[in-house]
Amino acid sequence: MQLPSFPNISGVPDFSRRLLVDCSKLLDHQVGGVCGCCGALRPRYKRLVDNIFPEDPEDGLVKANMEKLTFYALSAPEKLDRIGAYLSERLSRDVARHRYGYVCIAMEALDQLLMACHCQTINLFVESFLTMVRKLLEADKPNLQILGTNSFVKFANIEEDTPSYHRSYDFFVSRFSEMCHSSYEDPDIRTKIRMAGIRGLQGVVRKTVNDELQANIWEPQHMDKIVPSLLFNLQQEEGVERSPSPETEKDKESPVELTERCFRELLGRAAYGNIKNAVKPVLMHLDNHSLWESKTFAVRCFKIIMYSIQSQHSHLVIQQLLGHLDANSKNSARVRAGIVEVISEAAVIEASGSIGPTVLEVFNTLLKQLRLSVDYELTGSYDSFANMGSKVIKVHEERQLQEAVIKTVGSFSNTLPPYQRSEVMLFIIGKIPVPGMYPALGSANTGLEGSRMIQVMLLKSLLQVTAGFQSTNILTALPTSFLEPLLSFTLMEDAEIRLLVLDILIGIIDRHDNRHKFSPVRIISDIAVLKLKVDKCSRQDNLFMKKHSHRLYRHIYLACKEESSVQRHFESLYTLLGLICVELANEEVVVDLIRLALALQDLALTEEDLPVYTRCAIHALSAVYLNLISQLTTVPTFCQHVHEVIESRKKLAPFLLPENVLVESSEIPEKLEKVEGEVLFAQTKIAEILGGSGYNTERLATAYIPQITDEDRLSKRKSIGDTVSLQLEMESRNSPEKEQRSTAEQITFETLKQAIVDSVNVDEQERERRRQVVERFQTAPFEEIAAHCGARASLLQSKLNQIFEITIRPPPSPSGSVGNGHGRSHSIPVYEMQFPDLCVY
Repeated sequence: MQLPSFPNISGVPDFSRRLLVDCSKLLDHQVGGVCGCCGALRPRYKRLVDNIFPEDPEDGLVKANMEKLTFYALSAPEKLDRIGAYLSERLSRDVARHRYGYVCIAMEALDQLLMACHCQTINLFVESFLTMVRKLLEADKPNLQILGTNSFVKFANIEEDTPSYHRSYDFFVSRFSEMCHSSYEDPDIRTKIRMAGIRGLQGVVRKTVNDELQANIWEPQHMDKIVPSLLFNLQQEEGVERSPSPETEKDKESPVELTERCFRELLGRAAYGNIKNAVKPVLMHLDNHSLWESKTFAVRCFKIIMYSIQSQHSHLVIQQLLGHLDANSKNSARVRAGIVEVISEAAVIEASGSIGPTVLEVFNTLLKQLRLSVDYELTGSYDSFANMGSKVIKVHEERQLQEAVIKTVGSFSNTLPPYQRSEVMLFIIGKIPVPGMYPALGSANTGLEGSRMIQVMLLKSLLQVTAGFQSTNILTALPTSFLEPLLSFTLMEDAEIRLLVLDILIGIIDRHDNRHKFSPVRIISDIAVLKLKVDKCSRQDNLFMKKHSHRLYRHIYLACKEESSVQRHFESLYTLLGLICVELANEEVVVDLIRLALALQDLALTEEDLPVYTRCAIHALSAVYLNLISQLTTVPTFCQHVHEVIESRKKLAPFLLPENVLVESSEIPEKLEKVEGEVLFAQTKIAEILGGSGYNTERLATAYIPQITDEDRLSKRKSIGDTVSLQLEMESRNSPEKEQRSTAEQITFETLKQAIVDSVNVDEQERERRRQVVERFQTAPFEEIAAHCGARASLLQSKLNQIFEITIRPPPSPSGSVGNGHGRSHSIPVYEMQFPDLCVY
């Protein structure tokens, strides 16, 4: 070891010299002492520390002496902790004496030592450093707080070589959070203090987030301080006036910009298990400060969150938002609408397919909120029973919430792959109350109006899901479990519901964006101007039409008979028919579509009870559709016949063309006279023309007659009461009194004529039924065939049970007496008798 130099003692003997060295070693471990006033006897590290301080603090740090101190610390790292302790002592003394110039010099020296030394013993030095930073942060002077923060930030950027097991940052989290909420009078100083607090929190996060041995910064007690402090500054106005003094580019950064950068860094470091603790304080802050209603700040916060976290963790944020929406289900509509708006914006940012395994849970929560909103709107209360203390519900706010939920459903569905979107479509259709299948349509408090509103809202949600949906396989896009309940709504009396169903079908069938090319509905001499995209039908398309075409035709035919249909209904029907012809038509389908168009013409002729507008619109629909099919088949004689009929209508009956009917101000007569002659399309002539081109003449010559099923009658009902009345009506038809009345009916010439016509129709229906049975067993899946056979077996069993119940005789009574004919009781089956215990073994 190098001996310390002692000036002015050259004449001291050797033994005295060794004694002084031993004393210096002894005093080396003491902070003060009886010899502390003698500079020559002070330890070398203290003299090196003292030498870095100038006589005048304005001169700043003595750089030459600072280099000596740094070299000494690197050469003797075991002295580093003592250097730190001594600097800490001097700094505390200078703070107490208000010698702030020396305080700045001490912190500068500490910063340089930290940057230069990375030895194994730096932990003890860091403790002294943190003690000095804590001392500065506790001071009342803003400059000292900022100075301590800047030193801490420099320390946070240092990667230590050795771990620390006992270091705590709880004080710094609390103090920096408090600085973020500074309310200092001077706005410039207040801004600087807040920015210092933000940088301090950023330093704490950087120092602890990646070190498993440090305190877990993601624990709720820390996040509940850090996140609200950042959000508080994120709310502040960006245009804060500051002094025009020259500042660096970094200092010109506003608190809002600095806060956003710090918030993004915090979220970007969050792992899977920490997302919940980071997002929950955001939700609580928005709740406590009523920031959901304005939506702007809430949307901004969650945009920052969604863009900052790792993409595979996005669904965790969505789940927390959905849970928060459930927790606020009885809050005001504006609050719920704000949460839904945030969910919608977050879903757009979320990567495709990253919602996770709870896709249906997401839609279930949204649809639940939709149902609750309908109940709230109709009942006027958030509780089951309205009371005097309940909140006032504003209808227009509930409507805004419903629109926001529907928009959010669409936003979610746009992020899903086609197969998941198909599952969502099935899920939503299963939630819609279907007449005849789900009799309990609404809650007890809302009644039929609530049922109707729920149907409309869920169909609007389904329409949002199908918007832009393009599936290569129409069989998977429109399975039987989805198509049957959906088509049942086309026969309901509510015009809005029928229109929504037509739009849903159009959105699913349109795979080449052709739907907008069919409007407005006009007779076009050359459809080449429409630029329709027509592809050859695939095998799946042909299978779909074989399986479901007659169901589609029947519902289109019956939908045209609805008296409440308006212009938009017929426009949608034409678009649907046109898309079927363009997307799914083969030669057999074209023949059936022509038969359907001619059947619609006959419908308008025979159904004189329909309104005049409906009959004229059906005629117009038949004409414009046959014009489209004739040009797609490219059979010249067929096109010529259609053109001749259209020209005749222009001259004789312009009210049978879409240009005069399917417009806002339609030109139709008050009463529709008998339409006949050259203004009608001739089925026999069309069959003859197309038969020469290879089409099925026999099938073309056969008129299309839809089969009315129980499903169609049930679809007209809107409540369980109507369904019961239908059952009573069916029973009354089968009653003996009805049969007796029917036998008394007089037989006239018209009756015989009608019987002959009906026999022809019955033969046609029987042939059609047989063909459908054969086709079902050829093309239908095994599950559907098994279900059909099982239903027939159940029907047979029920009939047998009725027979057994009637024919079985009552057993003899225990007394042996036999009931006479006057006192005969209702027969009891043996397996339902109650025997005495003694008779049972």
